[in-house]
Amino acid sequence: MDAINLAEGFPDFPAPSHIKAAAISAIHSDFNQYRHVPGICDLLANIVKQIHGLDVNPLTDIAICCGQSEAFAAAAFAIIDKGDEVVLFDPCYETYEGCIKMAGGVPVYVALDPPQWTLDPNKFINSFTGRTKAVVLNSPHNPTGKVFTKDELEIIAGECRTRNCLAITDEVYEHITFNSEKHISLASFPGMQERTIITSSLSKTFSVTGWRVGWAIAPAFIASAIRNIHAKLTDSAPAPFQEAALTALGSPPEYFESLRSDYESRRDYIVNLLTRVGFKIQFKPQGALFLFAELPENCKLSDVDYVKMLNQKAGVVAVPGCGFFHTHLYPEKFSLGGTAIRRDTLGLLSVKVIRLWLLLQKELGSLLMLQGVSICNDSDGRITQICVLDIEMILKIALHRE
Repeated sequence: MDAINLAEGFPDFPAPSHIKAAAISAIHSDFNQYRHVPGICDLLANIVKQIHGLDVNPLTDIAICCGQSEAFAAAAFAIIDKGDEVVLFDPCYETYEGCIKMAGGVPVYVALDPPQWTLDPNKFINSFTGRTKAVVLNSPHNPTGKVFTKDELEIIAGECRTRNCLAITDEVYEHITFNSEKHISLASFPGMQERTIITSSLSKTFSVTGWRVGWAIAPAFIASAIRNIHAKLTDSAPAPFQEAALTALGSPPEYFESLRSDYESRRDYIVNLLTRVGFKIQFKPQGALFLFAELPENCKLSDVDYVKMLNQKAGVVAVPGCGFFHTHLYPEKFSLGGTAIRRDTLGLLSVKVIRLWLLLQKELGSLLMLQGVSICNDSDGRITQICVLDIEMILKIALHRE
């Protein structure tokens, strides 16, 4: 049986048609060999100027890479020497640690304070030593959905300037923020552009996580090092998708607002759904595609055991929250919203906020059929509200199983 995948950060709806058409046209035009498309850098320079007020030289300050992941790895290899310390915020997207260690660096984690995942200035400042080379900032944040506030960014920027250290930002969710929250790039603060490496990609904004087109924007001497490392690692991002990036990055403002609004509706829906079936949602995501759900008080399983059971019994795949935490930072029990909870139950799910909202019939239909649940379709062939209630039944099977 195919499981419903709530574990990975990609959408269940198709990429925009005009962007796919641009990629197809590039393939038919035989843009299929190693290729570097300078027009992407021109568009990115214009975008960061319009949004963040940054003056970027498209010829010297941008490196096109195979997704944000390679851009981040190349940035780490470019600036980190053996024994350098790099500050990260915990809970943390797991890829960062591996890149830092491969570069010879030492990750130093600063725990964000639950349930709102706020930054404690004292913890942050005390994490610096004479070996600190850089700070890694991901906002909007995977896995919590936090958007760092302007005050928090001021603290980070101030310490980077005071300590004369660099910053690597992961801004892949920059266009996915909710309510009144707005993404602010750390590089836009005084004295930060010259010490910040911005990494991002097409993946989340344009629903093309498999295309692997990303970039790093940095001071010229760092961008040059990143380009050289990229050339040794992969040489070229996929040529047809670089061509399609020209179309994607030229999308009108209405596209980005529609994307934001759609994800916000999906976030609201899944938060309400999970709350109704017994999970605790103590922090409503402010951006990105993920949320943490706390196991009910009467559940005696760990998050790892619960996720295994959820997969086996309900055909739903999630991520144990403990994988994002570095447990030495947290006591065995601590207060979250006034309730003492087990460390390993914090953040049961790091889930896409879209997967239980208008799921495609083929994916969910086969699961419900096997569970003996009838399917009701709307005129578009998608699951209707009544079938979403059937999803609740499936979650309850897992939640209340003895």
